[in-house]
Amino acid sequence: MTSQIFKSCVLAIVLFLMAPVSINAQHVPMQALVGQSLSKLQQDKPETILNCIAELKRIETMFPDSVQPKYHMALQSLSYAVTNPQAPQTENLLTDAAQTIDQMEQMAGADLSDVCTLRGFLYMVRIVQDPAQNGQRYYIDVMTNYEKALKLNPDNALVQQLQQKFLEGMQSAMSR
Repeated sequence: MTSQIFKSCVLAIVLFLMAPVSINAQHVPMQALVGQSLSKLQQDKPETILNCIAELKRIETMFPDSVQPKYHMALQSLSYAVTNPQAPQTENLLTDAAQTIDQMEQMAGADLSDVCTLRGFLYMVRIVQDPAQNGQRYYIDVMTNYEKALKLNPDNALVQQLQQKFLEGMQSAMSR
């Protein structure tokens, strides 16, 4: 009887100690997969970016509760869209990015500064697609999201860069 209790206690302790190891082991492959996918972006070709986005979607499917693949998938989709605003794939990428941003916003582990940054970037892409029609419509949304992201995390380098690019673009458009 004591031996049965002892075995149960030892088994419980072993399982308790192994749980963090298995949890960490699951994150390493995901990070490695995301890293491999993003490393392919060295080639600045639209096809390469689209392939990277497809890989990130597969990784996101494998790890649906993880924020990292969602973040990179949305960011790469928006980056593609801002440089290829009239490409046939752009509208689908923007729809997917918007849904992904909404999902991230609901996730406990998501950085709200990153969520606001991505949402502001989404509105910025909409302006780039059609400045005459979307400039006035989305300008406030871009600025509001970028400012909120900076309030949440003043050290967020991505939002700082995007805000600077946006302000430069708007200044350039106004001086024409």
